[in-house]
Order: sequence, then C-alpha cells, then structure tokens
Amino acid sequence: MNLVFGLLIIAIGAFCQSSSYVPINKIKKWSWESYWLIQGIFAWLLFPFFGALLSLNGTGSSFGDLMALMNADPKSTWLTILFGVLWGVGGLTFGLSMRYLGVALGQSIALGTCSALGAILGPVFTGHTADLTSAVIIGVVVTLVGIAIIGIAGAMKSAALPEEEKKKAVKDFNFGKGIFVAVLAGFMSACFNIGLSFGQNLFVEGTKPIFQTLPATMLVTFGGFLTNACYCLYQNNKNKTWGDYGQKSLWGNNIVFCCLAGLLWYSQFFGLSLGKGFLTEYPVLITFSWCILMSLNVVFSNVWGIILKEWKGVSKKTIYVLVAGIVVLIVSTFLPQLLA
Repeated sequence: MNLVFGLLIIAIGAFCQSSSYVPINKIKKWSWESYWLIQGIFAWLLFPFFGALLSLNGTGSSFGDLMALMNADPKSTWLTILFGVLWGVGGLTFGLSMRYLGVALGQSIALGTCSALGAILGPVFTGHTADLTSAVIIGVVVTLVGIAIIGIAGAMKSAALPEEEKKKAVKDFNFGKGIFVAVLAGFMSACFNIGLSFGQNLFVEGTKPIFQTLPATMLVTFGGFLTNACYCLYQNNKNKTWGDYGQKSLWGNNIVFCCLAGLLWYSQFFGLSLGKGFLTEYPVLITFSWCILMSLNVVFSNVWGIILKEWKGVSKKTIYVLVAGIVVLIVSTFLPQLLA
C-alpha cells in the first residue's frame, strides 16, 4: 500500500508542477523578467523555507538547530547551494523553452533531458554508483524512449502546421531556438537532483522520512533563486522594465497568480519528499524517483498542452504518436520495480 501512496503523492506533485504555468497566463502587463522574479520569490524562497520548517515538526528542534547542522557540514551545504546555482541556469532557460515551444513540447524535451541526467548523475557525483542497478538504467532508457516519441510528435506538429497556426497556440513559437534552449535547460536542470544528493543527510535527527529532503530542497532553490534574480534584475535594467513594479493597480492580481504559480511549482518537490518517505522499502524506486517525477511532469504537461489547444489542428497520426509517448512514460514510472 505504501508503494501506491508514494507514487500517487509524487504524481499529485507532478500534476501541480505541470499546472504552474497556467496561472502565469493570468498575469497582466508585466514583462517576463518581472513576473519570473516575483513568482520565484514564492517558488524558490518562501515555500521551500516553510517546507524546511515543517521538516522540524515533532523533532523538538528549531530552525537554528537546522542551520547549526548545515554549518557542521559546510562542504555538503555549499555543494548543495552550488548545484542550485547551476540549476538556476536551467530554470531560466526552462521558462524560455515554454516561451518558444509551448507547455507541452517545451516541458517534454527539457524534462526528458533533465530526467535521465538527474537520475544518473546524482549517484555518480556522490559516489553511490551501486544504486544505479540494471533496473534503474532500463527505466531511464524507457523514459528517454517515451520522451523521444513525444519529441517526434512535436516535430510532426511543427512540420504540418502553417506558421500562423503555430503562433496562435504559442505566440513566440520558434522550433529551432526552442529545441536548443530546451536541451540546455534539461542539462542544467539535472543539477537539482545532484544538489539533493549532496544534501541528503542535511536534516535534524528525528525528522520523519517524508520530510527529510526538504532542507536540501530549500538550499538548492536558494541557489537557483540567486541565479534567476541576478538575470531578471539585469533584464529589468536592460529593457527598462522597472516600471512594472510600480503599477500598483496590477499588484493584487499579479501577486495572487505569481503566488499560485510558485506554490504549484514547489509542490513537485514537496510531493517528491513525501513520496520517497513512503518508498523506503523500495530502494530501486528511491533511486529512480527523480525520473518518475520528471516523467509524470511530461505526461501532465502534455495533457495541459491538449487542454490549451497547443495540439489543435494536427493530424490523428500525430495525436496517436503523442499518446503512445505518454503511455510509454506512464509504464516507465513503475517498470524498474517490476524488474528489480
């Protein structure tokens, strides 16, 4: 039963993440750099901080005790933050991949690359290569196959639709630029799981297993926030968009939707932590959990892509290919446990 609960919680988190770009469409008259920074304050600072506080519930410890633990292991702490800074580059380009390819195709390619590299490089960088069993490797390969199939569907869509139709679904659609940005985003985004791997022991003794990765998540997202904040402020200065923050009439609406987007985004890693807590009896799935999360993110992002009519007007053949890729990804989430 724990297996079902664990996978279900990760799936809920993935659905929330895949939905996080929907509220952004409700933000009014702000430039990309302005709303990206504000939603980042919620997604990468506030909600991860509250998550880290929640991890102390029941341990009799304070947030100061958690900070003391991190100071006692500065190497792990700074490596976790460092890979968060590198992940921040992926976060920036990830947003741009949505801009050029749309929710479905952009997330599919970026998360596919992120899924495979994150699952493999986490154990490699931390010296736990024994965790990379044949079942995990096969699961990663099957995940990549599913991503590739969805990528083929995206290429078929790009080739078939006239330019004006592409622009209706995705205003700034640019297939070539989007593919490059999405692959870069996936490569750098894999650093998130590497950071989590370095910070896996940064929790106060007595913390429940379902909350143990939340302090490390806070450190990774903090590093990512630094990267994103520097870039967004640079863009504010370059594009002279400081005036966005002075539009008082928009703050009520825009803050609400930035907060909602941030909460939905953070839910994926909150769900990952809770889900892994239920999977402690399944070490293969613990190692593969990053891939599971990313695979489900792709599945739900394409569901949103269909809802948002990004696939409107394509042939039935293209839809069949898309559905086939989604099915392969769903199978990949539990395949390693069947092979273990």
